[in-house]
Amino acid sequence: MRKTTDLFLTFMEVGAFTFGGGYAMLSLLDHTCVEKKRWITADEMMDLAVIAESTPGPIAINCATYTGYKVAGMAGAVSATVGIVLPSFLLLCFLSSFFEDVLAVPFVANAFRGIRLAVSLLITQAAVKMLRKMWGRSAQKYRQAAVAALAFLVTLAASAAAVHLSTIYVILAGGLVGFLLFYGRRDKG
Repeated sequence: MRKTTDLFLTFMEVGAFTFGGGYAMLSLLDHTCVEKKRWITADEMMDLAVIAESTPGPIAINCATYTGYKVAGMAGAVSATVGIVLPSFLLLCFLSSFFEDVLAVPFVANAFRGIRLAVSLLITQAAVKMLRKMWGRSAQKYRQAAVAALAFLVTLAASAAAVHLSTIYVILAGGLVGFLLFYGRRDKG
């Protein structure tokens, strides 16, 4: 019971104090689940981010569900999932009736502009953290860096050319390239 309560309260805090969705939450999830609580390892967080992005549903909810399940089984999964969803759900229920009126207030509109900037910084921080952890493995770092750089350049080129490139294709291509580069290699570096 203590574990499920801790999961619920921890993920409720993450859900309450993070704006911008799952990508913005990744940095806080990493800090909370890996560094502070030590519920999962850094490698598990990396794998979890990839799996959560590749499966249906919001990335933060998928991360919470997996972590909760690992820590306390099905009860932990439910506690973590409800905890991360509840603050947003309650806030949206409260704000939905007068959201347009709230955004018409200049102070609130300007605050949301600042929040958008903060969210983009949180997403960038999560990406940089993941890249640092990925490149920490010396034997594989150059191959991993090449895959990451190629994916970034292809995505950037598509955006610059105003060509819609679904992230699904980038993920699938990255998976294929990763499989071809790393299949059968025994170096754990």
